[in-house]
Amino acid sequence: MIEASSAARVRFAALLARSEIPLDEAALAIAAEEYPDLDPASILAEMDHLAVRVGEAVGDLRPPLRVLQSMRAVFLEAGFRGNDQSYYDPRNSFLNEVVVRRLGIPITLSLLTIEVARRLGLQLQGVGFPGHFLVKCPAQAGLAGDVFIDAFNGWQLLGAEECTARFRAALHGRSFDQSFLEPVDSRHILTRLLHNLKRIYVERGDDVRTLWVVDRLLQVTPGDLEERRDRGLVSARLGGTVAARRDLEAYLRGNPRASDVEEVRELLKELSERKSLLN
Repeated sequence: MIEASSAARVRFAALLARSEIPLDEAALAIAAEEYPDLDPASILAEMDHLAVRVGEAVGDLRPPLRVLQSMRAVFLEAGFRGNDQSYYDPRNSFLNEVVVRRLGIPITLSLLTIEVARRLGLQLQGVGFPGHFLVKCPAQAGLAGDVFIDAFNGWQLLGAEECTARFRAALHGRSFDQSFLEPVDSRHILTRLLHNLKRIYVERGDDVRTLWVVDRLLQVTPGDLEERRDRGLVSARLGGTVAARRDLEAYLRGNPRASDVEEVRELLKELSERKSLLN
């Protein structure tokens, strides 16, 4: 069912194969599945323009703290903000929509921040804090320590202690682990972005969109057996019997002691008796 690759899927695969994944282009390749007429160049150009505005405000020396302060000013002046009114609007997870509408969620606004900073020569890092993605500017000349950026809440600049105290409530009773403030790689960022979309589409019962999102997750992390199972389950609901059986059988082979083994086996039995509508 997935073999007929879209241009967006092929593009995403090519970007993942690079030694350094360009987050901005990869995020736009994800969006291109939903927006087939998307012109990535126009969005990248708008991000270039944001970086130019920050650069003009900072000047040539560009000390890190000044860059962060100027980015905050430029983003706010341009009207960017966290969409707390419609947090689960799927448009918040598509970089093109975030750039155009000026609305996003922590992961997309953080990605935008990282990419605009990169254009200015400042390497920022994503931080997969539970429940609230952050950006980290590692300690360096001109900084007393690590600085964390909360892009969703007006690009506030926080120290590690303040960051820990402010978001401890998001842990829902879990003990705080210092690793929560450690940087994550590009694949983790893309995975988190896709998981947000998956959650939205699953809750809406949108199997068609859930299918392509899970497929993208498997492009990022091919060995994820639970995503392989989920793709099989969605394929089965959509009539893709052959594709569903392939994924579900792979899940059982890789995870023979899973708690849902019997349910999956029962579904495979049903699928073996069903004519494939879509392969």
